[in-house]
Amino acid sequence: MVRFLHTSDWQLGMGRYFLSPEAQARFTGARIDAIRTLCRIAIERECRFIVVAGDVFESNHLDRQVAVRALEAMRASAVPIYLLPGNHDPLDASSIYRSPTFVTNCPPNVVVLDGPIVEAVAGVDLVPAPWITKRPTADPLTAAYALDANASRLRIVVGHGSMDYMPRGEKDPPPISLSAVEQLIERGAAHYIALGDRHSRTAVGASGRIHYSSAPEPTDFDETDPGHALVVDLRPGAVDVQTVDVGTWRFERRAFQLAGESTVNVLREWLAAMSQKDRTVVRVALQGTLTLDCRAALEEALAQATDAFASCELDGNIDDLLVLDEDEAFDSLRLAGFAATTLEELLATVRADSDSAATARDALVLLYRLARDAA
Repeated sequence: MVRFLHTSDWQLGMGRYFLSPEAQARFTGARIDAIRTLCRIAIERECRFIVVAGDVFESNHLDRQVAVRALEAMRASAVPIYLLPGNHDPLDASSIYRSPTFVTNCPPNVVVLDGPIVEAVAGVDLVPAPWITKRPTADPLTAAYALDANASRLRIVVGHGSMDYMPRGEKDPPPISLSAVEQLIERGAAHYIALGDRHSRTAVGASGRIHYSSAPEPTDFDETDPGHALVVDLRPGAVDVQTVDVGTWRFERRAFQLAGESTVNVLREWLAAMSQKDRTVVRVALQGTLTLDCRAALEEALAQATDAFASCELDGNIDDLLVLDEDEAFDSLRLAGFAATTLEELLATVRADSDSAATARDALVLLYRLARDAA
């Protein structure tokens, strides 16, 4: 029996357009921290080695500092780490794995799966299926399908890519054949298929021996089960796969139907209830109608969330929610002088529905908030 840690899709150096520079720095740091977490888990669970099934790096062209810090984190591992080039970091002419930065700083316990079968530990072989281009023309596991049956040693095929039953676009590269990998298992040519590319934890087929580990940190809203690694106990006749939580970031989204102050409070309470806001990205979709005072309350809630969360995005246009009741809203504030004149000019611009209407509407909300707070 051998126990090892299966992980993938570290995508070190990944940037997210919706993060501020400060939040992006924390997001990048969390991905380096995930390496240390995975190494710690491997030691605690007595794993013999770590397999990273592709997309170790976000790109073959990334900041030197990210690569060096990642390799230093791997250097501290007490177990060997095997890295498979994937679609983000393929073994092409510009491969990061052949760069002076990587070659100079790569520690002896880190091995790139860039060639033939590798002996991981006594009696256990890794069968790599590295990407050698970003646009392959065949199933990335094609070479592995020729493995001889009834292997005398434990074989772990390490691959990267989507399965042929999963949704894909017209321009996506050829997928991995589900029937072909299942046949590998059935005829004893391989005992486990360690896959990457899918950021959500996914078991494939009925054998219990084909798995996507998920990305150790989530990267987007459409990932259903990210933030894990797999501890695998492997024997010729049995396998046990345990999921271990790794992720520290979250992506949360929710739609709200707004119809007054009470529904704005529901949104405010949802935001307030979340922990680790500095590592949480939220996206809010809003529908319905709002009066001016409710829109002011909504903007205050969103402004607080923007300060507290790693990112707070709004789907749609907040102006689409507004039902103008400015006359009633401002009557209670009893504006006079310059403020009253400004109010009339803004109302006229909004009602004229000119190109400046949206700007005037924003100014009305700000005027309302300032006048209300001063009242």
